[in-house]
Amino acid sequence: MSDTKISTITADGVDVFYRSAGSPSDQVILLLHGFPSSSHMFRNLIPLLSKQYHVIAPDLPGFGFTNVPADKKYEYTFANLTLTIEAFLDALKVQNFAVYIFDYGAPVAFRLALNRPKAITAIVTQNGNAYEEGLGKDFWAPIQAYWKSGAKEDRDKIDSAVLNFDMTKWQYTFGSPHPDSIFPESYYLDSALLERLGNHGIQLDLLYDYRTNVALYPRFHKYLETSGVPVLAVWGKNDPAFIAPGAEAYKNHVKDIEIHYLDAGHFALETNEVEVSKLMADFLKKHNI
Repeated sequence: MSDTKISTITADGVDVFYRSAGSPSDQVILLLHGFPSSSHMFRNLIPLLSKQYHVIAPDLPGFGFTNVPADKKYEYTFANLTLTIEAFLDALKVQNFAVYIFDYGAPVAFRLALNRPKAITAIVTQNGNAYEEGLGKDFWAPIQAYWKSGAKEDRDKIDSAVLNFDMTKWQYTFGSPHPDSIFPESYYLDSALLERLGNHGIQLDLLYDYRTNVALYPRFHKYLETSGVPVLAVWGKNDPAFIAPGAEAYKNHVKDIEIHYLDAGHFALETNEVEVSKLMADFLKKHNI
């Protein structure tokens, strides 16, 4: 196994922190994390993949250890997250890659695909949603109310209900058949980083802007239809945020798809990383990647 390296590179005026492993001569797998985590969520998967691939996992702006200088006046939208990741890939001279998408990483990757439709060789989606039927009603209802109103009252409700330690821990443990086996440093780290000065505002801005991803779903679907990109869905079937119908919906637009349901919740890699790595290895080998 290759040792995981930590690095920082400036791209789009942002100091992007990332983890990497494997030989730069091997084909690239880009790992894109989601809320409320960072590349830390891939700490166990990276060594398993890096025996055959060059694995790269950046922290999105607003998450983990990526630093956005204050004088940049960065607007936290998914369009801008995508521009930063594009610049990050350019800085590393990465032109083609398979991508692992999870949570927020999904719309970032699909937006990137709209800009660079030939860049992505394969998609592995682990609760990386692109369909309205994949949005769990109970989880998304207060956020969708905020989308409709844009009101401070609804924003404040989400701030108190979502951006707190108990909710972060719940996202890691709910739906897992073995919640006591999930290492606590995962949700403690996420919670600590969410509590940095100004970060609640960043997260609320992104939750509000997520509505723009839903508006782009038809374009994401068109990309899946026309690109012919193969898709592997490895889905935590007990995830209340991005539910199983979201995995099934990929069948409507992807010709070459495999779907595997994991007995796990939102953060399936906390307990099922070996299973996921084997499914990925078989899938990518099948497609000569």
